[in-house]
Amino acid sequence: MRIAFILDPLASLKAYKDSSVAMMREAHRRGHEVHAIMREALTWRDGVVGAAATRLMLSDDHALWCAEMEREHQPLTAFDAVLMRQDPPFDFEYVAATWLLERAEAQGAKVFNRARAIRDHNEKIAITEFPQFTATTLVARDAVDLDAFIEEMGDAILKPLDGMGGSSIFRVGRSDPNRNVIVETLTAHGTRTIMAQRYIPEIRKGDKRILLIAGKPVPYALARIPKAGESRGNLAAGGTGVAQPLSARDLEIATTLGPILAARGLLLVGLDVIGDYLTEINVTSPTCFVEIREQSGCDVAALFIDALEWNCKGT
Repeated sequence: MRIAFILDPLASLKAYKDSSVAMMREAHRRGHEVHAIMREALTWRDGVVGAAATRLMLSDDHALWCAEMEREHQPLTAFDAVLMRQDPPFDFEYVAATWLLERAEAQGAKVFNRARAIRDHNEKIAITEFPQFTATTLVARDAVDLDAFIEEMGDAILKPLDGMGGSSIFRVGRSDPNRNVIVETLTAHGTRTIMAQRYIPEIRKGDKRILLIAGKPVPYALARIPKAGESRGNLAAGGTGVAQPLSARDLEIATTLGPILAARGLLLVGLDVIGDYLTEINVTSPTCFVEIREQSGCDVAALFIDALEWNCKGT
């Protein structure tokens, strides 16, 4: 197969832990052609969506993990699969890319995750479809509503709807002296909608990343445990990742959401679960492949490429 990965700049990828690199290495090991596309290279002309794509040769050397070969502008239909793996922020340019990818799909390109599905599933708001699995949550921008929520909960987490890696997440209590300024800052003085959630004390045991591949859960989650004094488990915020088998509640959440999300064209999804509660549904560039493999022996990249090959049969 010829597989194109839409990525962040190659020099910015940390090969020793990057899930996209793990995917590319596994695809290369199986004899598939691997190409890299930068999002800004996407074009539409005369009814065809294309991009400048660079063929990569992959190695297991983390310092020199790839060699860039020929670079050629090609229609996306020239590839058996196109994987959208660029990290947020999910800004206008990201949305524009999903529009172009949707046009490519109409021309016959196979895009994973599907462009419309990425666009339609905000990684914070998506949990509102499944309130049976969520802690008490408010989506609002008015300070009166947010203040009332903090008063009622006593201890709450506030976060923007477009953040990643734990950025701009605040734990706010009733008596927090910075409460007003936090609300003002996150909402840009009432002009930006945010999410507030009841604080879940089980965060001390980790913010679990559960991976769904083609609707089926990977048997191990990565519990991202906050460092001392932190309420964020994100690895980017200094958390420590510990692979562990899925609990009964984890499986209940994963097996309920898996078929629903897969039917919408979401081949790979990362569910975030704290304690017994679903907190986010990640669809842009879910990670934790490498940490799970290193600690449990479960080869997530191999499971993913298995699913990709199956979904591309007949191309």
